[in-house]
Amino acid sequence: MATCVKALQIGVDVSKAELVISVDGQPPFALENSTKAIKGWLKQLPAQCQIAMEATNDFHMSLTTLAHAKGHRVYLLNGYRLNRYREGVGGRAKTDCADALLIVRYLQREQEDLREWEPAHKGYRELQVLLHRRATVIRAKTQIQQSLEGISVLEGVLKSLLKQIERVDQLIRKHILKIVEQAQWQGYLQRCQQIEGIGPITAAGLTMAYNRGHFKDSDAFIAFLGMDVRVRDSGAKQGKRKLTKQGDPELRRLLHLAAMQAKRQPAWQQFYQRHIDRGLAPIQVLNILARKLARVAFALMRNQTDYEPRRLPDPQAVMNC
Repeated sequence: MATCVKALQIGVDVSKAELVISVDGQPPFALENSTKAIKGWLKQLPAQCQIAMEATNDFHMSLTTLAHAKGHRVYLLNGYRLNRYREGVGGRAKTDCADALLIVRYLQREQEDLREWEPAHKGYRELQVLLHRRATVIRAKTQIQQSLEGISVLEGVLKSLLKQIERVDQLIRKHILKIVEQAQWQGYLQRCQQIEGIGPITAAGLTMAYNRGHFKDSDAFIAFLGMDVRVRDSGAKQGKRKLTKQGDPELRRLLHLAAMQAKRQPAWQQFYQRHIDRGLAPIQVLNILARKLARVAFALMRNQTDYEPRRLPDPQAVMNC
């Protein structure tokens, strides 16, 4: 009879310089966070280990990609949930070693609810980088304009500088569309652009997000964007509703701008006004509208259909979307 060998469960606390690793809850040890050191360690592991870590900037990517390539099952943990888990189990210390042990514990007890990590499409990563770089350029442009505007002696220099920044923005936009074309995602982008308020950059962001993984439904897509609502009610007390904001902040910013444009369009004016009449604040309604735009985009991309505004449901029927 074949012996069933349990896979090793490994927790890794990631930092820029080193990885602190606990195997099956054993005392942690440190490993240099370098490709050479990681490859050497992975060679010593048996096949099909389960490795969990918290996503931290890009410092986890070397271990993630190398471990996946070796056939190990990799899990990236949500930092917010991990912190809550620490509090829930009475953890008092937050050190690298304590975190490695906590991650092992989380993996051992919550594995059934965890989603195994899969490498993203090359186009996803390239688009993500460019969208964030463009956001940095736009912020810099706004700051420079606000800081130097009104100073007559700098008027000519400011005008020239803003033109150069605009040129950089145009080049980034052009390259974003080129990446979409190379990834053969033009159909997704065109469908998203059919929706009122959604321009090419927001459409590229939605296309990128849609192609990151296999989403069961629009709720899963909204959660990936971090636009789902966290509810905290207890007894007769109703807590304040807030967005989870667990996804990419740049995508949420782009959708917020799209909602600001869409609310002025005939197809969405009544939708916007109905929610305002309920007593909601404009920022709340913009969040609802942004979420609705994302749901419509998801439906178009999943079903490979074109946008038909006349098929939009009555605003009264989608109050709670």
